[in-house]
Amino acid sequence: MDTISRRAWLKTGGCAAAGAALGSAALPGNVLAAEQVHSAVELAEEAAGQRAVLFDSTRCVGCRSCELACNQANDLGRTPEQIFAGREAEDARALAPDVFTYVTHHDVGGAPSTSVFGKVQCMHCIEPACASSCPVKALEKTPEGPVVWHGELCLGCRYCMMACPFLVPRFEWYSTNPRIRKCEMCYGRQQEGKLPACVEACPTGALKAGTRAELLAEAHARIEASPRDYVHHVYGETEAGGTNLLHIAARPFDELGYRSNLPNASYRSLTRPAMATIPYVLNGLGVVLGLTAWAVNRRREVHEEEEGGRP
Repeated sequence: MDTISRRAWLKTGGCAAAGAALGSAALPGNVLAAEQVHSAVELAEEAAGQRAVLFDSTRCVGCRSCELACNQANDLGRTPEQIFAGREAEDARALAPDVFTYVTHHDVGGAPSTSVFGKVQCMHCIEPACASSCPVKALEKTPEGPVVWHGELCLGCRYCMMACPFLVPRFEWYSTNPRIRKCEMCYGRQQEGKLPACVEACPTGALKAGTRAELLAEAHARIEASPRDYVHHVYGETEAGGTNLLHIAARPFDELGYRSNLPNASYRSLTRPAMATIPYVLNGLGVVLGLTAWAVNRRREVHEEEEGGRP
């Protein structure tokens, strides 16, 4: 029998690999695109009825009652003196294992200067990157809307910290039994029919709870009623695929400590097409490895036959 030359084998293996790769990339392409659009539409419809919170920066006076209420409701252990003593950061870096929400303070133009406030905490994304990246489902996007953490499942890998576009989850580095810590939108309280603690404590109505659809309508209505008083955008409506914590403000959001360079698609939707091709790539790799094994074995058989036929 004829031996298989190295060149012939490389051609065969190369064609198989190319065919598998092209098949994985091209054949399911339209299907993947259709599934992605369908999923986005479904997610938007599902999120409309989820629990959400609207923060109106123009109504915030910086009293930080929300921080105090959050601290008490979640047993975070900070004293009022610790809460009200100084501001070490004016963005998400202020969050910590014992700081779930933080009111940022900014002085803007004019004489005298005007104070404006922002609020950083977990955004409770419609399709959260933290939950998508967790290999053991320790972070869960609940049907009601809040994103919660299950300590009994957590491995401590901290993938959620790397994945979150809003830089929210915090790890208890100092603890012998560390946890991932973040706002859960007072999920337990809401299950009992109560408002999130921060919303209940706000004395000026800067925070309002409701369904995402209701609060989006409310936010746009406020902007339309007073167009000169607001930036014409609801932060969280589209950022990273949309969130259940919505913000409206009189100043650009990056001036209030918010990230402004985020895509409108969720991080999971951006990776879904690539992840969907993995089965095809693995099948193609199996074909290539199978051909490799066959060629090696066949070459050995031919060599043995030639050696056995010599005088």
